[in-house]
Amino acid sequence: QVQLVESGGGLVQPGGSLRLSCAASGFIFSIYAMNWYRQAPGKQRELVATITTGGSTNYADSVKGRFTISRDNAKNTVYLQMNSLKPEDTAVYYCNTIRRNLEVWGQGTLVTVSS
Repeated sequence: QVQLVESGGGLVQPGGSLRLSCAASGFIFSIYAMNWYRQAPGKQRELVATITTGGSTNYADSVKGRFTISRDNAKNTVYLQMNSLKPEDTAVYYCNTIRRNLEVWGQGTLVTVSS
């Protein structure tokens, strides 16, 4: 079945780095744009980064210059490299795509930025 599985979250100190991965299965990964969202406690889910099928990227202003989204179509995986992390980046991070007009979500991975 169609599935997205995130990994790579954890506890990191301010200024540190993490790389999130999202493994896709059950659909032709290479023909879909992929997104990373996040949801902080008590806040709405927000779009963090997008990568198109051609590799073009777009970022939320809050993460520009610190986060990088990339994809490996051979591995059916999308990544989110997060550098210079701040406490306000603490959230559950979700992988997402829209396939046949339906949104597909992973289960999320928790990122906690704290000293």
